Amino acid sequence: MKKQNSLPKNFLFISRWGEILDIAYATQNEGNTVKLYIEDKPSREIGTGFVKKVKDWKKHIDWADILIFDYTGFGKECAELRAAGKIVFGGSEYTDLLELDRSFGQKELQKHKIKTLPFEEFLSFQDAIAYVERHPDAYVIKPSGETQELKQLLFVGSDDEGLDVIRVLKAYDKSWGDDFGNFQLQKKVKGVEISVSAFFNGKEFLRPFNITFEHKKLFPKELGVSTGEMGSSMFWVNQSPIFDATLKKFEPTLLKHKFIGHIDINCIVNGNGIYPLEFTSRFGYPQIFIQRAGITEPIGEMLYKVASGQNFKIATKKGFQVGAFIVVPPFPYDDKKTFELFSKDAVVVFRKDMKDGIHPMHLKKVNEEWLITGNTGIALLVTGTGITMRDAQKMMNNRIHSVIVNNGYYRTDIGDRWFEDSDRLWSWGLL
Repeated sequence: MKKQNSLPKNFLFISRWGEILDIAYATQNEGNTVKLYIEDKPSREIGTGFVKKVKDWKKHIDWADILIFDYTGFGKECAELRAAGKIVFGGSEYTDLLELDRSFGQKELQKHKIKTLPFEEFLSFQDAIAYVERHPDAYVIKPSGETQELKQLLFVGSDDEGLDVIRVLKAYDKSWGDDFGNFQLQKKVKGVEISVSAFFNGKEFLRPFNITFEHKKLFPKELGVSTGEMGSSMFWVNQSPIFDATLKKFEPTLLKHKFIGHIDINCIVNGNGIYPLEFTSRFGYPQIFIQRAGITEPIGEMLYKVASGQNFKIATKKGFQVGAFIVVPPFPYDDKKTFELFSKDAVVVFRKDMKDGIHPMHLKKVNEEWLITGNTGIALLVTGTGITMRDAQKMMNNRIHSVIVNNGYYRTDIGDRWFEDSDRLWSWGLL
C-alpha cells in the first residue's frame, strides 16, 4: 500500500452524538478538509462554526479519503464500505456486540480463556430481587443494550448483604417497569479499576498500549452519582501484563472480523488476578482527547495510518496525561428546562489567548466565541501532561483556571488515585 501520509486529505466524521468534535477540529487544524455528520437531532448544533457540517453523510462517501465512525452500532455500514474499497476507521458487527450485549462480551471472554467474574442476566427486576435475597452479596447492576447509555443507572453496591442493590432494583422497577430491557448483576470484587486499550489496524495491535484510570463519580473522592465520566488519568506503555492477559488474546478474532479502530477493556485487578468487566470497542470519551494530548504526531494522520492498515509505532509522550471535564447544569441529568435556563448559549471565556489543552465538547462557534450547545451540559475537556502525575495535574489545573465557564463544575482530584493505585499495582506485579 502506498504511504500518502503527508498530503492533506478529506475526512468524513460520522458521529452519534457529536462527541468527536475535538478530534475533527484538530484534524482540520492540521490542514485537512473535514466534514462532520451528527445522527442525534438534539445534538446537531454541536460543532457548528468549528467544522463544516453535513445533513446526510452517505452523499459524501465518494468525496471522503477516509470515513471515521465515532460510536458502536455502525458495524454493518463499516463492513459494506470496506468491501467497496473505502478506508474506514470504525467497528464491525462483532465488536459492536462485544460492547452492546454484555452477556455476549462475557461469553467471548470465557471463549478466549480469560477469567471473568460471576454474573447473572435478568429481564425482570422481581427475578433479580429474588436472586439477591437467595444469594446475599455485594453486586453491580449493569444495564445492557441502549439503556447502558444512561450511565447514572449503573449501580455499584457496597453492602455485603446486597440490601442497597435490592433497594435500587425496587426503585428501578417502579420507575422503569418492563421498559428497562435486560441487565446483569455482576459479583463485586475489590481492587484497582484500570483499563487497557490499543489501536488495531485490521491485522494487529499497534504499540504503545494505553493504560487509563477513569473517575466516574460526580464529586471528588468518588462521591455522588455515577456519570459517564468526569475525567481520567493515563500513560502509554510498550509492555503490559494486563494487555497480555486480555486484549492480546483477541488479536486473531479481531483480524477475522476485519476490525479497524480502537478497543478498550475495563478490568478490576487485585492480588488474585485480572478480571475484565466490559469492552468499549470504539473511541472512549474523554479517553481519546486525553490520548491526543499524549500523542506527538498529527492525530488525523495517525488515524489515517491505522485505518489504511499500516504497521507503525504511535509517537507518544513519556510520563502521564490527565483530563477533567468542565460541565454545567443539568449534568449528569437530562433536563431540558434547566439546560435552557442556566447553560444554553453560555459563552466560554478565555483569560488568555492560549487554547492549548482546551478541548471543545458540546460547543458551537459564533463570531469566534465558543458557546455551549447540545443538551447534556458537557462544555470542555481540559488536559495536562507531565513526566510525573503531579506535573500533569499542575498543568491541567493551570489551564482550567485560564477559562471561565459560568456555573461550571469539575473534579479537583483527577489523577490523585494514582498515588495509592500505583503502589498496589506494583506489589501485584501488574506495572
